[in-house]
Amino acid sequence: MPDGIAYRTLPAQVRAGTVPIAAVDTACARMLALKFRAGLFEESAVDPRVAARLTGNAEARGVALEEARKALCLLTNDGTLPLSPKGRIAVIGPNAAIARLGGYSAPPRQSVTLLDGVRALVGNAATIVHAQGVFITQSDDRSQDAVLLADPAKNRALIAEAVEVARGADTIILAIGDTEQTSREGFSANHLGDRTTLDLIGEQNALFEALHALGKPIVVTAINGRPPGWPTVMAKANAVLECWYPGQEGGTAMAEALFGRINPGAKLPVTVVREVGQVPFYYNRKPSTQRGYLFAETAPLFPFGHGLSYTRFEISAPRLSAAKIGVAGSVGVEVDVANVGQRAGDEVVQVYVRDQVSSVARPLLELKGFERVTLAPGERRTLRFTLGPDAFALWDVDMREVVEPGLFTIMAGPDSAHLKTATLEIA
Repeated sequence: MPDGIAYRTLPAQVRAGTVPIAAVDTACARMLALKFRAGLFEESAVDPRVAARLTGNAEARGVALEEARKALCLLTNDGTLPLSPKGRIAVIGPNAAIARLGGYSAPPRQSVTLLDGVRALVGNAATIVHAQGVFITQSDDRSQDAVLLADPAKNRALIAEAVEVARGADTIILAIGDTEQTSREGFSANHLGDRTTLDLIGEQNALFEALHALGKPIVVTAINGRPPGWPTVMAKANAVLECWYPGQEGGTAMAEALFGRINPGAKLPVTVVREVGQVPFYYNRKPSTQRGYLFAETAPLFPFGHGLSYTRFEISAPRLSAAKIGVAGSVGVEVDVANVGQRAGDEVVQVYVRDQVSSVARPLLELKGFERVTLAPGERRTLRFTLGPDAFALWDVDMREVVEPGLFTIMAGPDSAHLKTATLEIA
């Protein structure tokens, strides 16, 4: 670990024989090999002044901004987004005026909050008003063992203030989610990290409900470190933009996405459940799993690979280079993707495989390829993938990695729930 605590007891453990010196030698050899391959020993010593000039410079900030732009995932949208920079816009919430960086990021030299980004983008074109809404926790220090939620009574007063601020607004941008304390790694009995619920904690749902009752368009920016299993928000918000922890330039990227300067194109790398009772939930499940519970839905809140856009795409069924291949063969897969909307945007075309009949239980589908493409309005492109033995292999009952003859379904689409198919025979 970077703080060195992990190695503090190592010398004593080696002397006591708890850790063999050979294990230390092996670990050191691996690190030295990596450094030799990277050419570190051929380079001159690091100049701290040069490092200081490179850290957080304009080029580095540009990379951070582009990464933030690419990471934003549009979960829901009834047409409210993108926003127009006009009228009176309320930016509210515990994550509006703070840059949430997560627990494994050193403090950057500069950071941009959502409120900063909105104000900079809108300028004098609209009036921006702000309210805290609620506090989530009493502290943002993730190193503290105890995590104490903010005072509910104080939060109720803050909610009342936020409602009054938003009452005169035309649109509400609500920034809610996690802190570095509520989404963290738990490593001991007195330093916990897991929770019994995936929904918003504290008075955040109450804040959303109070603002939603005003009857104004409400756009949620989810700034969080865990998948947003927020059924109330997802059902009632006009739009939800999943931002995760977008980094030091995240405020600029979020504002650009909200006001249509960029078009969100990321996809969910996880399945988002409705409630904790659905856990574990994953797209590549076996046929016998996820039967569900009485009086509860079996479908997730959002499927793996989900993500919307401000434009529309059409993805064709996959076309195979051959209808039949041998067990050691490969097949080419072509998929057409077209932007049939009115603005440029990104689509992530995903290719999945299913073994229709196998000697051991296999997942209903497995992601075997994907590609993100940027298309102008009316533009069409053909993407090409190659699926070889690795895409079709399984571990049989004798723990041998084999490709079994039979029929395989090849699927393509924008996410794991909306797929078109072709059939491949392996003989």
